[in-house]
Amino acid sequence: MSEFKVVALYKFVALPDYRELRDPIYDFCVQHGIKGALLLAEEGINGTVAGSPEDIDALMDYFARGNLFKGRLTGGEVKFSRASEMPFMRMKVKLKKEIVTLRAPEADPTKLVGTYVEPNDWNNIISDEETIVLDTRNDYEVAIGTFEGALDPKTDNFTQFKDFVEKNLDPTKNKKVAMFCTGGIRCEKASSYMLAKGFEEVYHLKGGILKYLEETPEETSMWNGECFVFDERVSVGHGLVEGELALCRACRFPLTPEDMQHADYIEGQQCHHCADKISEKSRARAAEREKQIRLAEERGQQHIGDQAQKFAEQNKLRMKKLREEQRLLNQARSPTD
Repeated sequence: MSEFKVVALYKFVALPDYRELRDPIYDFCVQHGIKGALLLAEEGINGTVAGSPEDIDALMDYFARGNLFKGRLTGGEVKFSRASEMPFMRMKVKLKKEIVTLRAPEADPTKLVGTYVEPNDWNNIISDEETIVLDTRNDYEVAIGTFEGALDPKTDNFTQFKDFVEKNLDPTKNKKVAMFCTGGIRCEKASSYMLAKGFEEVYHLKGGILKYLEETPEETSMWNGECFVFDERVSVGHGLVEGELALCRACRFPLTPEDMQHADYIEGQQCHHCADKISEKSRARAAEREKQIRLAEERGQQHIGDQAQKFAEQNKLRMKKLREEQRLLNQARSPTD
């Protein structure tokens, strides 16, 4: 049995006092050895954390019964999985304007949302030839796994979803749309946005890909590949078992076992996606971080610190730049119409 229990959760709910909730939630998690990230905004809560099964159960009970929450977090979308090692470095509780950033005021899931589809009904929905099946995740997530026949909007952040809809879909022609994402949260907001824009039938997978992989037998599944998750597990497959992917420490791109056999791959320093793009200084920082992680593991500790956080932020910006360069390269290689 795996040692750690992982919970991914979200709920769109009015939290006008979300700023006052930050410190109590953070303190509770730290006291219970829970690590991960939770986002709080006036529109609700979102995040993924991990800890011992007992401590995660205590957190869920705290959210359900704690006087601070007044039952507001009850009934949210919750998915549990397991991890053989702690998948997070530290605990963070962040205050945000939105728990999933779309920057579209007309999208309000507390007032208007699409039709939920249970995992056992999803295959029938997406098998309908009249249904547009839409993957609302970012391009690097889609690259490692998606549903058969799904459209890839080729976005590198969720705010670009609005542009994709405006340029590629028409509510007078695309009468039926079914969308999905990792855990369901992006779809709730995306479905609210599309309904506000005049689309009539908008469906979304309840609980997201994770719930589908948890409940759908592999032999009847229409999912191909693995599902990217935002922690050190990198990806999961059917039954939510940990996948075979790893992260490049330099550019944070998910790597297959075949990718790690590439001539340009150097563990902890570079992969073939970034080998000719990162500087020697960046490569050296990645190598040093990998070294510190290994030393921490040998001491039975987690590699935590301001430098690690700074490095992660730099990687995020670098990854965005690399994806844009890759898109431009792909466009240049594509034959003209």
